[in-house]
Amino acid sequence: MTLGSSPVGAHIRTAGALARGGLAYADAIGAEAVQVFVGNPRGWAATPGDPAQDAAFRAGCEQRGLAAYVHAPYLVNFGSPTLATLENSIRIVRHNLRRGAEIGARGVVVHTGSSVNGTDRAIALKQVREAMLPLLDELDDLDARGGPAPALLLEPTAGQGQSLCALASDLGPYLAVLEHHPRVGLCLDTCHAFAAGHDIASLEGMTALLDEVLEVAGPGRLKLLHANDSTDGVGAFKDRHARIGLGQIGTEPFAGLFTHPASRGVPLVLETPGERAENAADVALLKRLRDESRPRRRAVR
Repeated sequence: MTLGSSPVGAHIRTAGALARGGLAYADAIGAEAVQVFVGNPRGWAATPGDPAQDAAFRAGCEQRGLAAYVHAPYLVNFGSPTLATLENSIRIVRHNLRRGAEIGARGVVVHTGSSVNGTDRAIALKQVREAMLPLLDELDDLDARGGPAPALLLEPTAGQGQSLCALASDLGPYLAVLEHHPRVGLCLDTCHAFAAGHDIASLEGMTALLDEVLEVAGPGRLKLLHANDSTDGVGAFKDRHARIGLGQIGTEPFAGLFTHPASRGVPLVLETPGERAENAADVALLKRLRDESRPRRRAVR
């Protein structure tokens, strides 16, 4: 990997403990960036960390030059009209941000949620503002405890249900209610964008999406990419990931992630199906696309 190029990695398995299992998995697939869960991704339990494993994971990432990220549980929805869901979302994201700081993560990925049951969109976005701004302001306290604290990375969804943020154009209102807070970043999932209606099954389509993200969110806001192909077609509103080149997006469009001004240098993390061998093959494929996207230098005569 050359200076300034995008690191490539995957969401890694951590069976056998965070550092012991996770770093071995990262090494086996050739990862340059990793994403982990710090608890049950489908539950509300605030799982405590193991200080020894946390320190070993953080040190191991530093030694390897790995960019690390945390993905918050899938249940999080700051737009939910159900009080218990809202309160649990606040609690578990606060916990994930603290855990992210403890393991040296650069960001914590949170789905942007939905309004649910016909709740007015404006009311749901107001609730997002009231719930998330205090969490963002608390990141300064995490910095003071030895940080740096991770950024909060908003991940637009696949457009299913009453999504609050799926298309690139939805980022404008969402960021506005958060006052374009400096601790907010974006995590763009290619499968989600495709399912939501962005036709990125060509290099031109991928470029158009990144152009719009840059225009709406501004430079430097995109912090992480989830590189996933899609089982279903464009606009299907279905969040079903496929391996790179084995879905409806295809291989070539992913090359655009390495050259566009919005995404150049931004880490790519795979969330594609399969075991270790399949993850390693997908990482290798993205690295090849990255290498092929570099400008060729003319030989000196």
